[in-house]
Amino acid sequence: MVNLLADGWTLTQRRLFRLRHQPGTLLTMLMMPTAFVVLFGFVFGSAIRVPGTSHYREFMMPGLFVMTTGTALSTAMVEVATDQARGVMERLRSLPTHRVSVPLGQSGAEGILGAYGLAVLMVCGLVVGWRPHHGVLPTLVGVGLLLLLRYTLAWVGTYLGLVVRSARTAAGLTPLTLPLAMVSNALVPTDRMPVRLRAICEWNPLSATATAARKLFGNPGTPGPDAAWPLTHPVTASLLWAGLLLLIFVPLSARRFARAGL
Repeated sequence: MVNLLADGWTLTQRRLFRLRHQPGTLLTMLMMPTAFVVLFGFVFGSAIRVPGTSHYREFMMPGLFVMTTGTALSTAMVEVATDQARGVMERLRSLPTHRVSVPLGQSGAEGILGAYGLAVLMVCGLVVGWRPHHGVLPTLVGVGLLLLLRYTLAWVGTYLGLVVRSARTAAGLTPLTLPLAMVSNALVPTDRMPVRLRAICEWNPLSATATAARKLFGNPGTPGPDAAWPLTHPVTASLLWAGLLLLIFVPLSARRFARAGL
């Protein structure tokens, strides 16, 4: 276990050190939150009404936290597929490292980058009027759930990158991850949606985390009593979704990495 964690941390550092040669990545992570806040908060927000509040941006910000967190799926997929195409994975596979260490390092790096991106987005939210109202501890729990979601989706993206193997194909699949965020309650409440669409949105893992963040931050958007179970018990549902996805994709990623060269 010690060797596994040491190898995983070494590969996490490898991913982070590469950013020294990719300053555009950090710049993009700095600019995109601002663009999202302006677009959804001031352009689309003027046409969206949330029951029980006139302050849409208070409802919107936890949803944006979840949306940007969800990008871990696509970024991890592209990074891993790029390493596959360049032969990096073959080199790592030939080293005496645990087969879980490579996907562990990729997912760990995404978690650290997610903390940076989330901090930038929270600052943008504070500028436009968003506030956490329930104190330090619930706020930290909410942040922890958001980072857990990013870490979990990074494992999903890592597995997909190992399966796809082509950097071009992975980049082409990136837009297909957008519906995962849009078909949720991240930006609009679900109470006025058609029945079938509402059911899909309410059982989306991103919806559970967005609702949990709103609850922990004290922001508007509390679901009604007729909402699905994940929205009436959002913190528990977020933890269960994360546990289920990790239980599925951690062994799948490890097995795929070990067998990819066969």
